[in-house]
Amino acid sequence: MSHFIDRRLNSKNKSTINRQRFLKRYKSQLKRAVSDAVNRRSITDIDGGETVGIPSKDISEPIFHHGSGGTRDMVHPGNKEFEAGDRVQRPESGGGGGSGQGKAGKGGKGEDDFVFQLSREEFLDLLFDDLELPNLVRNQLIGTTEFKSVRAGYTTSGAPTNIDVVRSLKGAIARRTALGAPYRGQIRALEAELEALLAEGAEETHERVIALREEIDRLKTRIAALPFIDSFDLRYQAYTKQPEPTSKAVMLCIMDVSGSMDQVRKNLAKRFFILLYLFLQRNYDRIDVVFIRHHTIAQEVDEQEFFYSRETGGTVVSSALNLAYDVISDRYDSGTWNIYAAQASDGDNWDSDSTICRELLLAKLMPLMRYYAYVEITPRQHQSLWFAYQDVKAAHPHFAMEEINGADDIYPVFRELFKRREV
Repeated sequence: MSHFIDRRLNSKNKSTINRQRFLKRYKSQLKRAVSDAVNRRSITDIDGGETVGIPSKDISEPIFHHGSGGTRDMVHPGNKEFEAGDRVQRPESGGGGGSGQGKAGKGGKGEDDFVFQLSREEFLDLLFDDLELPNLVRNQLIGTTEFKSVRAGYTTSGAPTNIDVVRSLKGAIARRTALGAPYRGQIRALEAELEALLAEGAEETHERVIALREEIDRLKTRIAALPFIDSFDLRYQAYTKQPEPTSKAVMLCIMDVSGSMDQVRKNLAKRFFILLYLFLQRNYDRIDVVFIRHHTIAQEVDEQEFFYSRETGGTVVSSALNLAYDVISDRYDSGTWNIYAAQASDGDNWDSDSTICRELLLAKLMPLMRYYAYVEITPRQHQSLWFAYQDVKAAHPHFAMEEINGADDIYPVFRELFKRREV
């Protein structure tokens, strides 16, 4: 018997498996290219694909071939330019390297780098590789978006692979027993009559004895003719779709939009939150995202206003933390929700307010949080808010803080904040 197994991931595209093998083999080069692309591209365009060039030497493969073998005498031609011990100068740039930047020449040949186009999904897979929201705990299992197959008894029809052999054989035995019961009753009666005749001295050649034996044999043949198993004896294992519970989480995005946050810093903060938002949407089907922007007062806004509103003012960070606590208290019970928060600021704040922020985090917010990430966007020295948050970090291991000095720091800081933690 032969078994054929189709292991292709996509039957309409026979090169899918080869593509997956290529991605796995050159994953390190592709991840470096993706990391470079993040630094030079706008984060708003981060969910597109990318063209990656891989040097030809990296994709060359060794080959084996038969040599000429034996002992040979060869005469190699000499040259008029070099003698033993001379150093050969390095070729000028562009000479056969396939990378351009040189003048055309009559001699030599080269090979261009291999260019590979990453799709959007492949780009994001490499971008978010090894990243996860840390310490995710399933507080309450809810939802019906996913389903799993569970046993639901037996049915008289189904796929051959779902046949329940034991149940089918039990049914066949019960059927043969039921259909053969009348014949077995007649056989017992006839055998009793036959034994009585023989006990009375009847000969084997007696007409009644012969008739009884023929009838018994006929009935036994009828019983033997009952099929061992029939189609209506078959029973199949039945399955039904049952809702698979999933966890729910909420992410609070808090951004400072005060006057001290110039447009450059605001753009860096926007890029960080867009990257975070893409990451959350990709990893969790059921997650709420709350956008809170603040200057002297805090507001809960939608995504468009959060990133693009021009409103500005002074800086009172505690207003945002108080609003975040109110939102959690009103809509997100910490006993049923996994609560995360990310805050971006330039560190400017009233000195007295930084102390209030520290107390708010220690007393109210951190006991409710699974993880709190703070990023400070400034090339200057740290101010009072950073030092106040250091006290929070010392008291709560699930509080993390990093600084971003430029666009190149966004992706490394993001990876550091949300890298996979060992349990």
